[in-house]
Amino acid sequence: MSGDPELRGRAARLARLIPAGGGGAAAARTPFVLLVVLLLGGGLIGLLLLNSALSEGAFRLDDLQRQTKSLTDEEQALQRDVDAYAAPDALQRRARELGMVPGGDPAFLNPDGTVKGVPSAAAQQPAANTAAPRPPEVLSPYPDPTAPSSPAAPVRPAPSAPAQPSPASPSAAGSATAPSTPPAHPSPTPGR
Repeated sequence: MSGDPELRGRAARLARLIPAGGGGAAAARTPFVLLVVLLLGGGLIGLLLLNSALSEGAFRLDDLQRQTKSLTDEEQALQRDVDAYAAPDALQRRARELGMVPGGDPAFLNPDGTVKGVPSAAAQQPAANTAAPRPPEVLSPYPDPTAPSSPAAPVRPAPSAPAQPSPASPSAAGSATAPSTPPAHPSPTPGR
C-alpha cells in the first residue's frame, strides 16, 4: 500500500479533473499569451503602416489634382489664343499684312480630265489700300556691340541673291542630267 490514501467516489473524480501540480498550467498558457500579444502587436503595426500609406496617397492625390487644375487652366488659355488666331477676321488681317489678296473663282478637275468651272485671276487691290509686305524680323541671340542700345530694335536680314531652281522644279527638270558616276555603295543583289 502506498502512502496516499485512495480517494473514492466523488472526491476521486474531482482529483482527476484538477492536475496535481499548479506550475504546469501556467507554463501551458505562456505560448498562447505570447501568440496573442504578437498578433495584436503585428496588427497594430500593420494598421499604422496602412494608415500612413493612405495619408501619403491622399497628399499625392491632392498635389496631382492641383497640378491637373493648373494644366487645364493653361490648356484653356492656349485654346482661347488658338481660337483668336483662327478667327476669320484675324486671318484676313494677317493675310493683308503679308500682302495676300482674295483668290478668284476656282476651277475643278473632274476624274475624267475635264475642267469644271472657269478660273479667274485674283483681284488686284488698290496700292493705297494695301500695306507693303514686311520682311520677317529676325532677332539675334547675340547683341551687336556697334548697334545703339535700344531693347526693341529687331535685326533685319540682308537681302540675299535669288535662290537657284532645284532639280525637282519643272523648269529645271528638262536640264537635269543623270549622274555620270555610279553610286559609291552599290546595293546588294538578292540571292548572294
